[in-house]
Order: sequence, then structure tokens, then C-alpha cells
Amino acid sequence: MAKKKRRKPRPRKKNNIDIRSFFEKITDSLRYNRSLYIIIGIVIALFTVGLLVFTYIRDNYTITNVYVTGNTHYTNEEVIDMVMTDKLCHNSLYLSLKYRNKSIEGVPFVEKMSVEIVSPDTVRINVYEKAVAGYISYLGHYIYFDRDGIVVESSLEASDDVPEVLGLSFSYVVLYEKLPIDNEEVFEEILDITQLLSKYNLKANKIFFDSEYNLYLYFEGIEVSIGTKDYIDEKIIQLQYILPKLEGKTGLLEMKDYDEDTKNVTFQEKKQ
Repeated sequence: MAKKKRRKPRPRKKNNIDIRSFFEKITDSLRYNRSLYIIIGIVIALFTVGLLVFTYIRDNYTITNVYVTGNTHYTNEEVIDMVMTDKLCHNSLYLSLKYRNKSIEGVPFVEKMSVEIVSPDTVRINVYEKAVAGYISYLGHYIYFDRDGIVVESSLEASDDVPEVLGLSFSYVVLYEKLPIDNEEVFEEILDITQLLSKYNLKANKIFFDSEYNLYLYFEGIEVSIGTKDYIDEKIIQLQYILPKLEGKTGLLEMKDYDEDTKNVTFQEKKQ
């Protein structure tokens, strides 16, 4: 009797959806979405913190008080405009970072300016002006120089703070170099005179040196012959008492022979 052949079992068909794979996909999706939510949460938190910090800085570091020191050539408002150049500069934190370890330079008649943060709403601007002794007129410009005769500035405007100096002979002018004149001591004398005049609240329009470097001062219509620098302090002291008595007059005030013994002073009025 012939044996029947056994049929090999047919392999079962795979389900269209692999349950294990399905759950793995769900798990990966949840893991991805959770990471995304975490990232979004971190971004929102950082944005919120940044907004709070910005609001705090804006409300607490806005400058309301500005003090300016050392300025004579420029007004307080002009100095403030030079330093606080935009809206951000009205924030003391920004201003401190902008000028940290750095001074402001390149301003005419100013050596440098520094910014000091006194408190979150208060700053102090320190102005260090160049020590200008006087100025001369040269080729349509006003040339300012210091006590060493170094040209520190060239401007199209004359200053009311320092006198014009006449009588100096020179053939050229170079910025930041010394004026080429024979008697270099005259520069220190000019600064000493301007400081003395300022000390006694006297304002000369012009300073003139003749060929022998004798000194003349001009106060409106009054010409004052000072002579040499001998007894210059005493002569300037006397001027503060004499000039008010000559107000409205025109003429020559002769003081070149004044000394501690003679105290000789004469005035020759010029008839108008």
C-alpha cells in the first residue's frame, strides 16, 4: 500500500501591520515630540527671562541725571550730545559698556572725555580740555597753541575764552608742532598772563608783543602798556581796580614803569 506524502505546512502570512514596529514608531514619535516640547519650553523660558531682564534694565538703568565737569569751551548740553549719541546711550549699562576702558577723543579743544557711572540712573562726564594759552590768526584760520607753543587746534571760529595774540613772527604753521618763533619763552608768559587775568576776572580781547617782546593788553577801548614781565602779578592786581574806573573811555594806560617803589601809573585819554 502506497504511503501518502505529507504536505509541508504553509508558512503563515505576516500581518500587514507589525504590532511591534507600530509601538516602536509610536514610542519614537512620543520621544521626538517630548524633545520638541522641551526645546520649545526652553526657548519660551529664555525669551521670558530675556524680556524680564530687558524690562528691568530699561526701567532701572535709564539715565535721568548727567553731571559734566571740567568743561569751559563747551556747554553741558553740547558735551552731553557728544557722549550720548543715540537712544541706547541713555541707558547707563549700555553706556558703561560702550566707554569701558575707553575715553572720547578727537573733539576740538578737548584732550579727552571719560564717562563715569555714579549709579544706575546717574552718570558723570569728565572733560579734560587742552591747556590753550591763546590763538593767532593765520591764512583765514584761528590757530590755538598751548604754553609750550605747540599748535593744538585749528578752527574757523575765534574763541571768547582765550585772547588773540599779535606781534609774533612766523613763516608757517604745522598742527601738533611748535610755532617757529625765536623767543620760545613767550608762550609760557602768555599762559601765565591769561591765568592771571582769569584769576582776577579780567578779560583781555588781545595780547600784543612788540619787536622787543614788551607786552600790551587790550580791553575794549583801553590799551594797557605792561612792558616786561617784571612785577606782572602786581600790575594785573592793580588792573582789576583801575579798569572799572575807565569804563566807557578810550586811551592808553601806562604801567610799564610800575614797581613796588614808584607804583607809577598814568592814563592818557584819547578824545573821540
